[in-house]
Amino acid sequence: MTQYIIRRVLIAIPTLLVISMVVYAILALAPTDPLSSFAANPAVPPAVRENIRHQMGLDLPWYIRYFRWLASIAQGNWGYSFASKGPVTTLIFQRLPQTLWVVGLAYLLAILIAIPIGILSAVKQYSLFDQLATTFAFIGFSVPTFFTGLLFILLFSLKLHWFPTIYDSTLKVHDLASFWTQVKQMVMPVAVLTLFQSAAVARFMRSSMLDNLPLDYVRTARAKGLKEQVVLLRHVLANSLIPVVTLIALQIPTVFAGAIITEQIFRVNGLGELLIRSIQNSDIPVVQALTFIFAFLVVFFNLLADLLYGVLDPRIRYA
Repeated sequence: MTQYIIRRVLIAIPTLLVISMVVYAILALAPTDPLSSFAANPAVPPAVRENIRHQMGLDLPWYIRYFRWLASIAQGNWGYSFASKGPVTTLIFQRLPQTLWVVGLAYLLAILIAIPIGILSAVKQYSLFDQLATTFAFIGFSVPTFFTGLLFILLFSLKLHWFPTIYDSTLKVHDLASFWTQVKQMVMPVAVLTLFQSAAVARFMRSSMLDNLPLDYVRTARAKGLKEQVVLLRHVLANSLIPVVTLIALQIPTVFAGAIITEQIFRVNGLGELLIRSIQNSDIPVVQALTFIFAFLVVFFNLLADLLYGVLDPRIRYA
């Protein structure tokens, strides 16, 4: 196991380096000017703009800037935002709690809901429950989140007045009343993301269970007199979770990156909203940092999924 982890880490390092270089080159060569706000201001002379560009190193070739950026990251310095003039790490840590509150909770609920639904749908194949679960699953991953979010706002906010229309990121929870306000404003964005994310996991769980139920080891376990609950949970479920773990692990980075549309609809000041705003403002350091972080999360959780295979299936050995 130790040798396998070391080997995978040694493979992951050059992979991340290549990804970072490609991302940096694309952003550096893109036809955008980080100093466009200065260019549009007639009060800023051209000489001052060129001096600022020189101080920021924007007049250097992109590959030189890349190695400087890489050296800064190794020292824990992600640079400074062109828009806010503050450290990039500060911006990210300011937005991270909102993303974990809304998107992270939605993904956790989606897993807790989808796995039991997928199991029951497979065990009770073609039953009324299976048909209803299949219908809701198809609706869940077929309807885009921007449509579901707008529908929820029209129905539950404007029509019924149950929940606030916009998420208040400045709310501080200090008593029971503020906690209830926080819960109410989280209901709609969490529900939209949970519906979308649980649909795919439930269908994948159902399909994996159906692949394992007819196999010989299941019939053997039943022939030994084991209870049906033991056969399903200890044998079928363990083997069925192997491909599902891959799906769940590779979707975890979307907790930090994927809910861009939902964050825009409900005005949640998370990492997705920060990424969109930084792209619009040509805030290259923030875009570079977020993109590299998302790439790192994909590589890390891919490794984690491979390690979980050995936990779920003892037959898997790491050579």
